[in-house]
Order: sequence, then structure tokens, then C-alpha cells
Amino acid sequence: MSYFAAAAVRGGDGWQTAAVDLTGVADVEDVADRLRDVDPDADLSLLFVESDDAYLAILRLDEGDDLRVFGSDSVFAEESRLGALLLGEIEEPALEIDDDVADKTSDDDTDAAPPTNEPRVEPVGDADLLTDLGVPAHRLLDLCTHDGLLPADVTAEICQTLGCADEVDELREA
Repeated sequence: MSYFAAAAVRGGDGWQTAAVDLTGVADVEDVADRLRDVDPDADLSLLFVESDDAYLAILRLDEGDDLRVFGSDSVFAEESRLGALLLGEIEEPALEIDDDVADKTSDDDTDAAPPTNEPRVEPVGDADLLTDLGVPAHRLLDLCTHDGLLPADVTAEICQTLGCADEVDELREA
């Protein structure tokens, strides 16, 4: 399973980014420790973990504490060790996905199959974790359920809103 893990941390000097190696982590707290190591004094730390062009997990720490986690699809926890590690302790869906959000997945594509009331993914965790940063829960859920958007596209969209998209792109290309 291939993955890309990028930290975006905000301190007094604005956003910093760094690639994070998740090799050998035993649990989500080990992942949080590696995120803390990027900048132990950061006011806000985010970790974007993209896996196999299919799944996205976002972790958030405020001042190094209060870990919050969101996953684009509960299947990630069932299909991989990394997914189970990141999302395994989450028991509830992110939010009920409105029919409007599910229907929007094919509004932009006139050749798409007719919309169904059943979304193809089941986001889990804290969908509100980016609300105060300009990405409300409904927008995050819309991005995750939009047909044709890869996890990298979702990360890029979020980072564009945050103001650190170029830095994350540089990590991806390194």
C-alpha cells in the first residue's frame, strides 16, 4: 500500500510543511507524536494521509493536544493496516450525508449515471475539524463524495483554502 503523508503546521511564522514517515507506527498516538515532532510549539498541526489514490485521513492537533481525526471512507480501516491504525477507533460516521451532497457528486458531469441516494463512500470521524479554517463540514463531505476527485485533489483544495497549497505540492514532487 502506498501512501503520502504531509504535515501542515501553523506557528508564529505562518504555515510550515513537512513530509511525515509513518513506517513502524504502532497506533494513532504514534502518528500524533510524529506530527508533534514537526513543530512541538505549533498552535495548529494538520496531517493529510492519502492512501492508494482512494482514501484520505486528516488528523488535527491544537497546541499539541486534543487529537481529532477524519477519514474519507470507513472502508480504509477495513482494507489496510494504516487505515485501521488511523481510523480504527472511530465508531461513528462523520455526519449523515444529505441527499444534496450525494446528488452533487454527479451534477457537474452530464454524462454521469443518474444520482442515487446512496453515497459511494462513508466518511467517518470529525467532519468539523477544519470548519474554523474555512472548510466547513458540508464542504469537506462534498469534496470526499465528489466523483472523480482523488485524495490528492481534496488535499490540494483544502490546502489552497489554508494558504499552504504550493508547499504541499512541493512535498509531493520531492
